[in-house]
Amino acid sequence: MSGATNERRRSSPAQDGVAMHEMSVAMSVVDQVEQAAHARGAPGVRQVSVDIGELAGVVPDALGFCFELACAGTVLEGCELRTQTVPGRAGCTPCARTWDTGMPPDLVCDHCHGAATELLSGRELTITEVGWADGTPATTTPATHPEEN
Repeated sequence: MSGATNERRRSSPAQDGVAMHEMSVAMSVVDQVEQAAHARGAPGVRQVSVDIGELAGVVPDALGFCFELACAGTVLEGCELRTQTVPGRAGCTPCARTWDTGMPPDLVCDHCHGAATELLSGRELTITEVGWADGTPATTTPATHPEEN
């Protein structure tokens, strides 16, 4: 054989199943926006903005790749996906302090070292804005992904 190897070349994050979750999220976003476009009679969609919590388990780059695939053949084909990361924030019940949790999340209060904390943000997965192709201004859409807690 002429130098053949068993090495696999990767051209996309979805080739080896890495983006399976993101594909499900992308398809859900496309479905929700497509339903809204049909309801308002919009001929297409220019852009979709999504807030993604840093603790939501969604990789923005993988979501972008999957979103492009999910849009094919729909009124969203060719539209731009804009993502914004929402930091994880926690609050301490006993002392009322709040802090960025980071990743992996730190859920123990630095001030009182208590573990009676509440996650305040960081698990969001929300469609925040849709820009319609008919020239009407982008609209805020308070839709969430079914997996959001």
